[in-house]
Amino acid sequence: MSDTVDPRQDEKRADTGFFGQPFALANLFGVEMWERFSFYGMQGILIYYLYYSAADGGLGISEASATSIVGAYGGTVYLSTILGAWIADRLLGSERTLFYSAVLVMLGHIALAVFPGLWGVGVGLVCVAFGSGGLKANATSLVGDLYDEHDERRDAGFSIFYMGINLGALVGPLLTGWAQDTMGFHAGFALAAVGMAFGLVQYTLGRKHLRGIGATAPNPLPSDQRTKWIAIAAAAVIVIAAACLTGLVTTSNMSDVVVALTVVAAIGYFAIILSSRRITAIERSRVYAFIPMFIASAVFWSLFQQQFTTVAVYSDKRLDRNLFGWDFPPSWVQSINPVFIIIFAGVFAAAWTKLGPRQPSSPVKFAMGTMIMGLAFLAFIPMSGGGANSAPLLGLCGILLLFTFAELLLSPVGLSLSTKLAPEAFHTQMVALFFLSVALGTAMAGTLAGFYNENNEVPYFTAIGLGSIAVGVLLAVGSPWIKRLMKGVH
Repeated sequence: MSDTVDPRQDEKRADTGFFGQPFALANLFGVEMWERFSFYGMQGILIYYLYYSAADGGLGISEASATSIVGAYGGTVYLSTILGAWIADRLLGSERTLFYSAVLVMLGHIALAVFPGLWGVGVGLVCVAFGSGGLKANATSLVGDLYDEHDERRDAGFSIFYMGINLGALVGPLLTGWAQDTMGFHAGFALAAVGMAFGLVQYTLGRKHLRGIGATAPNPLPSDQRTKWIAIAAAAVIVIAAACLTGLVTTSNMSDVVVALTVVAAIGYFAIILSSRRITAIERSRVYAFIPMFIASAVFWSLFQQQFTTVAVYSDKRLDRNLFGWDFPPSWVQSINPVFIIIFAGVFAAAWTKLGPRQPSSPVKFAMGTMIMGLAFLAFIPMSGGGANSAPLLGLCGILLLFTFAELLLSPVGLSLSTKLAPEAFHTQMVALFFLSVALGTAMAGTLAGFYNENNEVPYFTAIGLGSIAVGVLLAVGSPWIKRLMKGVH
């Protein structure tokens, strides 16, 4: 074995221009921050736009259909990371795919702001979903490319990147909620479009700092196969349109459909990667190690993403939102978790950096995150059984603090792990697999929310919480076996 050191690794480690991290992280931090501003700003008011009456500026559909649409939309965002990753790996490279995806996100928010009714919702959510999917997978992949495999700054860098996500997630719902409350829903959607426009300008000015990272497709699609893939894409669009027009897909079962599609996609994706001749035995073992992590991640997100379904309805109908004599908009609750993330992300990043090789392994972090998420749902039980607007704000803040600790143990670590376990030929697509677990969980959050109502809070929160804790315990028990499969990756 050669002892020669790759000079590119030395160059990467010598770049410490952004809080000890590569300077290009600042540009990726910024574009993701603005994308999350627009994404969470819009999503913070979306469910209310769907089920509020026309007199209140909404569309007046049922709560069950509204939570299903929100779950399906959120799941599609993460499901579409497959498409974004495939385009990056086979056609454009990560960097250009990210740029064009950001443009699509902005167009989607403009559609929500301009077009009325369910037509505007359909066009806008499709554009935002596919644009966000492409942007998320490729931004994460590019962050991973800033480090070599054994650079111990990696997890800390992802935690800093994650802080940018949550800065956007904090400010977005506050401003769009204020705009919706004072000027109407379409003003809130327009503000989300303006935020994404800022992100595009900032990213364009800073593209040069990436120094060619992600500029080419690592596994280019041969030109003679392009016609086949165009035909497959056209057929998929026709099938989806026919399913909607014939009533197979409705507003009430959308999240169930996305759950089923995600399960099929995940199984297919794992099968394609594991059967590929382009990966080595060590890479194949690492992919096997990712399977139990995928399952735990899906369980975690099926609880966490209920912030936008169950917790959103809870904030509107059960939470006491009186603040010094003023009832603040329920969408502002969506900014509580980002506040905690901003406070604690740096603490977690510093802890992982200080601990270095002594920090808990990725499987143990996943297990801890999944168990804490279950405890958060059990913490709803003492507040159950009250009337309208009776749940204390401090109680919900405490629950969302547990959400935060669980998220910081799993989400940035999962993003980092997916880049470390990725086979070289499936670099960005392995990141998409992590987002598939988020897609599955997010769609499940819409499906599970259909079982929640104010009269069954105790059994609902008990079943959800204990289920998540059980999955975390199983993962912790199996962590030594998973670590062996990871072949030296921590």
